[in-house]
Amino acid sequence: MKQFYFYIFLIIGLQSCDYFTIKNDEREAVARVNETYLYKKDLKTILNNNLSKNDSILIVNNFINNWIKQQLLLSKAQLNLGDKSSQYEDLVKKYREDLFINSYKEAVVKQYLDTLITNKDIDEFYEKNTQNFKLNEELVKLKYIKLGKDAYEKKELVKLFKSSKKQDLDSLQKMKLSLNSFHLNDSIWIKYNDILNKIPIVKEIDKKLLLKKDYFIQKEDSLSLYLVTIKDVLKRNSLAPKSYITPTIKQMILHQRKLSLLRSIEETIIDDARKKQQIETY
Repeated sequence: MKQFYFYIFLIIGLQSCDYFTIKNDEREAVARVNETYLYKKDLKTILNNNLSKNDSILIVNNFINNWIKQQLLLSKAQLNLGDKSSQYEDLVKKYREDLFINSYKEAVVKQYLDTLITNKDIDEFYEKNTQNFKLNEELVKLKYIKLGKDAYEKKELVKLFKSSKKQDLDSLQKMKLSLNSFHLNDSIWIKYNDILNKIPIVKEIDKKLLLKKDYFIQKEDSLSLYLVTIKDVLKRNSLAPKSYITPTIKQMILHQRKLSLLRSIEETIIDDARKKQQIETY
């Protein structure tokens, strides 16, 4: 109860003085829990000149209140979990060490890692690791349009879609505004499951039929006409196309370079320490 009245008195005091400029003695305490104190200097990071006095009061009050709750919980935890304190201290020490080491590693990687990946790098990595690039799902190249059943120039759109001529595809591209949805780039590989999600109409097609090269689908419902042409298919366990796997290859190359760089840094640090007689083993 005394602590509660101390806190109320503290807030009233903060509101009645020019406190939020954080002037005077920064070691002046603004709150206490047992033998732990919160000082003026600890409030510097939560305030800025753009805040009104009322906003500053609210922020400081919340901060102090949260700090008090945190300290009380910590005190209770230390009292009731005293038999595990040594274990927790070891964990805190390990976390602190890992935090410093990982931060240092990140800084080194950011400064020295070569992130330029050429087509030659990709080709060489792909050739050396083909066994790791087997597909675990089917890939499909396709062309697809959906248009209203009574769409303007419907016959022309269907004719252009069925054509394999480049000029007809270009003409279809220019008429995209007449389509409800579409996918006209049949040079890229798409996951079979993604096709099911993006083109629900194909769920009605038997998978064996759908996954056939040059398979053509024309379906209608009460509102729309759907056209799909399957240009090419890759089955499970086939070698993934390089164009499809390139983003993954780039990530793998960067990861290998990162590990190599860190190993080199560690070896350099150890060699340098030995030369300076900073380390010994007994």
